[in-house]
Amino acid sequence: MRQSALRANSDRLQQDHEFYPVHLIGLIQPHGLLLVTEGADWLVVWVSQNTDIYLHAAPQDLLGQSLSRFIAPSSMTQLQQRLAAGVDRPSYVPVTMGDRHFDGLVHQIGEQVILELEPVDAYPVVDLAFLQDEVQQAMARLRNEPDAIAFLQAAVQEIQALTGYDQVLAYQFDGNQAGSVVAEVKPAEAVSYLGLHYPATDIPELVRQLYQQGMVRFVPDLTAPHVELVTAEHVSSEDSVDLRHSLLRGVDPCCVEYHQNMEVTGLGVIALVKNHQLWGLISCHHPTAHYIPHAVRSACKILGQFIGAELTSKVNQQALNELNTLKAIQADFITSIANAADFKQALVHPEPRLLDVVRAQGAAVCLDGDITLIGNTPALEDVEPLIAWAMTDVDSDIFHTDCLSHEYPDALAFKAVASGVLMLKISQLRRYLILWFRPEVLQTVNWAGNPEASRHETEDGQVVLCPRNSFEMWQEMVEATALPWQPSEIANASALKNAIVGIVLNKADELAQINLDLERSNRELDSFAYAASHDLKEPLRGITNFSNLLMRRNAQALDEKGLKRLQTLVKLAHRMDDLIDALLRFSRLGQTALHLEPTDLNAVLERAIDVLKAGREEHKTLPQIQIPRPLPMVHGDSVLLTEVFSNLLSNALKYTDKAEPVIEVGHRMTDDLTPDLCVLYVKDNGIGIPTHHLQTIFRLFKRLHERDSYGGGTGAGLTITQKIIERHGGRIWAESTPGAGTTICFMLNFYKN
Repeated sequence: MRQSALRANSDRLQQDHEFYPVHLIGLIQPHGLLLVTEGADWLVVWVSQNTDIYLHAAPQDLLGQSLSRFIAPSSMTQLQQRLAAGVDRPSYVPVTMGDRHFDGLVHQIGEQVILELEPVDAYPVVDLAFLQDEVQQAMARLRNEPDAIAFLQAAVQEIQALTGYDQVLAYQFDGNQAGSVVAEVKPAEAVSYLGLHYPATDIPELVRQLYQQGMVRFVPDLTAPHVELVTAEHVSSEDSVDLRHSLLRGVDPCCVEYHQNMEVTGLGVIALVKNHQLWGLISCHHPTAHYIPHAVRSACKILGQFIGAELTSKVNQQALNELNTLKAIQADFITSIANAADFKQALVHPEPRLLDVVRAQGAAVCLDGDITLIGNTPALEDVEPLIAWAMTDVDSDIFHTDCLSHEYPDALAFKAVASGVLMLKISQLRRYLILWFRPEVLQTVNWAGNPEASRHETEDGQVVLCPRNSFEMWQEMVEATALPWQPSEIANASALKNAIVGIVLNKADELAQINLDLERSNRELDSFAYAASHDLKEPLRGITNFSNLLMRRNAQALDEKGLKRLQTLVKLAHRMDDLIDALLRFSRLGQTALHLEPTDLNAVLERAIDVLKAGREEHKTLPQIQIPRPLPMVHGDSVLLTEVFSNLLSNALKYTDKAEPVIEVGHRMTDDLTPDLCVLYVKDNGIGIPTHHLQTIFRLFKRLHERDSYGGGTGAGLTITQKIIERHGGRIWAESTPGAGTTICFMLNFYKN
């Protein structure tokens, strides 16, 4: 006969509390016995060493034998039925073995069937009808509690009344698996743990996983010596019994010492599971040994499941109420954005609405390079690198933290206004995002003893966990931390993104339709202008010809006044003809295709200068044309660009009052955001343009001076020039100082090989 291999390593439990597989402890509590069988013959392969106390048989008398030799046939039948139904968690079966009756729990893990037995005569007889009524009334009372905290306080009182424990606590886990006591019932003289916090290491991860499965734990006497499991000699020394679901499973020494330091001898723990996650525990303490009958334990388990479900309902209702409040704020906000002409202005004004959506104190709205700060925020020079970090290091569309400095150490510099941040990425491709900020909230956390007291470092540098000796209140000041973001606030931020994307898409569809309508209207207008101007030429020629004919044939019959009127008519006809030619030229620009090709602007400028020379009278000299450096190659229509330079040179020469006019033609680079574009300019030292007319000059047939002053003209040259540049995907504008000259600038795309 061989003892459990893990029992030989039990001393290690004291040092390796966080990582030791407690479900493989190989020990049980002494108030019951445990048998493990395998195979269809129910052969006993493991047994607790205390069988002689309860069965008057030594362990070696049971090992290797069929369980059916020791158990009453009716009990064996019930066990077989339970097993056939599938029992991976402990299921109750009354068991008779010899002359003793037991409360039995049976479950199966792999090939092993684990049977736990507790003698019925060890506990007072329980009136099951009375117990059932007590549980039902407790549930009815708990349903009437208005909120989660009041509900939990009532719950611990019901558990205490049902079990008789001296002190009962409700313990809630936070997002970091640390815990705090949120409800408590105790004797007046007992130490209070209400409001105290406990580090995550107090309840190891493996134990939390077992509790998450809905496990209950009852240890009647932490001081009672444990009982070892033994097996036959032929079983491998590496084998062990998986006791993860066993209620009799022994308690590791670290846990025993931990609770004894709290002056606890009798212990009960009920898991509170909310939405399939471990929300917290109900922990029951008693200063002396305290035995709970199986029926009462079963009632506690049922009540614990009810508390978990009802807690889910109450927490969800509170969250729903908060979410509805935030949704109402958000609906109003989204409506204003959808109806606004300016998306950015609707987003940031009036200021409080964007903050109210998630209950923040400040926000930063980033639309590419445009950053707008609202409320209490870090300085712009701090927000810009934070946004750069968010775009490169944060993968998700929604990111939130109540301690930004843990993720982004530079945030310590502005922790007073932005210890917490909730970030919403509207686009993964462009820098469209919103950051909400919450200020630092200095918190005094009351721990049940110094949480570091349970961590010790050995000489070789390893960290080991030991039970704490003190649970007196130990205060810690927590800095650089904001109030946590609630699930309803995070959900509201996510919904806001979807709404914004929908609004932008709707506006994009509307804009696309407007562009289609505008494009069709422009085509129709160009066609109309071309047809109308072409058809007007013929009657206009008739007016001119008949006027000239009248002046030649009837000059002697006309007096001087009549002759001048005919001459004025001819001049007006010529002017109208020029206007129609300009209109024809303008309408053709919208109908003819561009011939884009690599274009040397130096050659284009040279042709424009030749055109200017051809139009000058012989006795007039050309102005001085300066070219500081060679012009670049661009992607453009060389014929139309020649017309651009011709119009601009002609205007620069026309609108001057200088005896020696100077014209400069050059180019300069754009900013880093538009590296593919260059800015061309034609600068003169002429009469200049008043600031309020800098946009007017590009209107069709608009002249700023008398019709015949400064060489006359139709006022269509700059309009045609603007249309040519816009068809090339660029833009044109004027810079001027009255009396000092004008610079006409326009943008074109570089040609790249």
